[in-house]
Amino acid sequence: MELRQIKYFIEVAKREHVTEAAYRLHVAQSAVSRQISNLEEELGVSLFIREGRNVKLTPIGEMFLKHMEQAVKLIEDATSEVEEFLDPEKGTIRIGFPSSLAGYTLPTTISAFRERYPNVKFHLNQGSYAYLIEGVIKGEFNMALIGPVPKKEKKITGKTLFTENIVALLPESHPLASKRVLKLSDLRDEPFIVFPQGFILRKIIVDACAQLGFEPMVAFEGEDIDAIKGLVSAGLGITLIPEITLIDSLPRSTVKIAVTEPNVSRTVGVIIPAERSLLPTEKLFYEFLSEFFGMLDRFQI
Repeated sequence: MELRQIKYFIEVAKREHVTEAAYRLHVAQSAVSRQISNLEEELGVSLFIREGRNVKLTPIGEMFLKHMEQAVKLIEDATSEVEEFLDPEKGTIRIGFPSSLAGYTLPTTISAFRERYPNVKFHLNQGSYAYLIEGVIKGEFNMALIGPVPKKEKKITGKTLFTENIVALLPESHPLASKRVLKLSDLRDEPFIVFPQGFILRKIIVDACAQLGFEPMVAFEGEDIDAIKGLVSAGLGITLIPEITLIDSLPRSTVKIAVTEPNVSRTVGVIIPAERSLLPTEKLFYEFLSEFFGMLDRFQI
């Protein structure tokens, strides 16, 4: 069994089409077909069901795919690790992040890191809370900035970098817009603009309201921070939003107000796999994160 055969097999399995796989691999279709046939002959099983020009994995092919993806990942990581050990300051960092940290936290951190290590490259993956956790567990990336930091996931290790307040964002024409501080109960009858079901920031809002015995009245949903800001700016409702997403500027025609009773906050940090080691360049960045946010915390104090 050759690594080339395995890579051809994985590509065909993804595309479910030999011609498309060959195009992606930049090789002739006959070469891909021949290598797949050789692999099936060596294993003594059929990995694909042929359906005209398309192919579909057999049950044993699906099982084989899972193992081969893990094997190729291990080989790629080993190759990268060898290269990075020669010079960890020129490696690549694969990191995930949510939309709430995309506007300020992530770019500020990467910019500061690259001042020290200008030759390091980044592969960035944006996604939801669940996507980030699953991505680290499965090895799609080895690190993710996240908020709040999960506490009960056994296959990942989380480190809190800072805690931030969740604040109210209101249209400037709102009757409560002149207040310096709001009690969460003041918003009991307000139309809320929130993330869709399944998003962690929605859960934070719903859980905070539940402490006071009410459920937020959802008027609109937005799938990213900018969409939610825009809906508030248009006067369609109010929202609770991480303060860091407003650090550079407020959306047009809106006001930011602190929320108390209860104070609503979230931890923000970094997660890494509990059962895999970081590559050398990733370790540099992981250590830098603690140093960088520790320095910011001391400065704020």
